[in-house]
Amino acid sequence: MSHSQSIRKATRILLKGGVIAYPTEGVFGLGAMPDDFDAVGRILTIKERDPGMGLVLICSDPWQLAGWIDMNPDSVVLDSSDEHPVTWIVPATDEVPWWIRGEHDSIAVRQTTHPVARALCEDADSALVSTSANISGRPPARNPYVLRRLFGSLVDYIVPGHCGPAHGASEIRDLKTGKVLRSA
Repeated sequence: MSHSQSIRKATRILLKGGVIAYPTEGVFGLGAMPDDFDAVGRILTIKERDPGMGLVLICSDPWQLAGWIDMNPDSVVLDSSDEHPVTWIVPATDEVPWWIRGEHDSIAVRQTTHPVARALCEDADSALVSTSANISGRPPARNPYVLRRLFGSLVDYIVPGHCGPAHGASEIRDLKTGKVLRSA
């Protein structure tokens, strides 16, 4: 299956309420459409994650965050790179559901630089949930073989590809203050 065919297949699954695993800049991620309560709930169950923590949304363009962030997408600069991905904490709109924001009045977002993750956002024409492929408290999958062993039977599709050059999960920073909340 070609790269474009695998992206189209993953997008069809996402749009029908599915959960996928895919490579990102530093680790494999689990993804779903952010407005799909059932799909996001599956991810929280798979990860054994506390919904109060909230989830990250990735985008290929800040306009995919319109309606999610309480800022003008034209004025948002979400600096990030393959080697040093940064997830930004930004003010959330009132429309962001609790299953994405958790117990926060903000939302975590990243403009992804990974070609597979970017292609997924572009094909779905949407931001996507992107949380590391791990059971909460355990190391995330960085290897496709480990990913298949741990999550192959729990997700609807694993998008072929490899993680980028970063050595783990992204750094987390507050967009307003620049304060680092989690180092990479």
